[in-house]
Amino acid sequence: MRDTGPSRTAIAVAIQRAVHQIADGTPVFSDPLAVSIIGPKARAAIAKRRARYGRFTSVLRTVLVVRARVAEDTLAEAVAAGVRQYVVLGAGLDTFALRNADPSLHVFEVDHANTQTWKRRRIEEEGLVVPATLQFVPVDFTRDDLAVELRRAGLRPEQDTFFSWLGVAMYLSPDAIRATLQAVSELSGPNGGIVFDFIAPAPRSQPHLRLIMWWRGRRVARLGEPFREPLAPADAERWLREAGFGHVDILTPRQLTERYLRGGRLRMSPLSYVAVARDGSVSKHD
Repeated sequence: MRDTGPSRTAIAVAIQRAVHQIADGTPVFSDPLAVSIIGPKARAAIAKRRARYGRFTSVLRTVLVVRARVAEDTLAEAVAAGVRQYVVLGAGLDTFALRNADPSLHVFEVDHANTQTWKRRRIEEEGLVVPATLQFVPVDFTRDDLAVELRRAGLRPEQDTFFSWLGVAMYLSPDAIRATLQAVSELSGPNGGIVFDFIAPAPRSQPHLRLIMWWRGRRVARLGEPFREPLAPADAERWLREAGFGHVDILTPRQLTERYLRGGRLRMSPLSYVAVARDGSVSKHD
């Protein structure tokens, strides 16, 4: 994360989500505000470069929209179970809070203060409305105590809470990931949970995947937000269980393809996984 200005990777993700609404036919993830939130310059760039959104960029774009779809599908299940608090960790230009039509569901957007300031300016410039159910929570994941900042912002720890954490874990150290999962588990409760995505190590037997990840790593490093070490699926599951989650599903690229992409032209990256964990620590209810 840069010391000034918004996260450049957050902007890039938002642009790809907008492209998905325009260039991929029937969208896997429908977001009617994705094109609005990116602003006029980005919209003009999409229109100019539309023909360039080819096979490679479509794989990256597919990862972004599939993980968002998993998060919002799982959120809907949590809300049906009675959850009324939703925390978007590393929210970037996510638009769910602006699309939320449920006045009983309170959304807490957690991100770096610089990105949130820029996002609020974008919302105002596009004539969008910040609903009363949205609370911005500035947090630096590498330094701040997540639970403390959420409580300070109005999160009620006695109530179950659902969390999404998309596009963040790959930039954090193992200690920072595990600390966040522990805090989330203690706040989520039996009907809440978390969805987060991560990048698995590329097998040595597949040098083309290693080359692709090296190339992607160079690109994000140039943006000032370098990747950390990849996360093995077995470690992700173990860390979630050690944090206190009772039910853990690690969705593989094949499972995600079968669930969301069957019959379509979009393809998942073979290294992109999504973890879904429920039934967090219930000590707060004891």
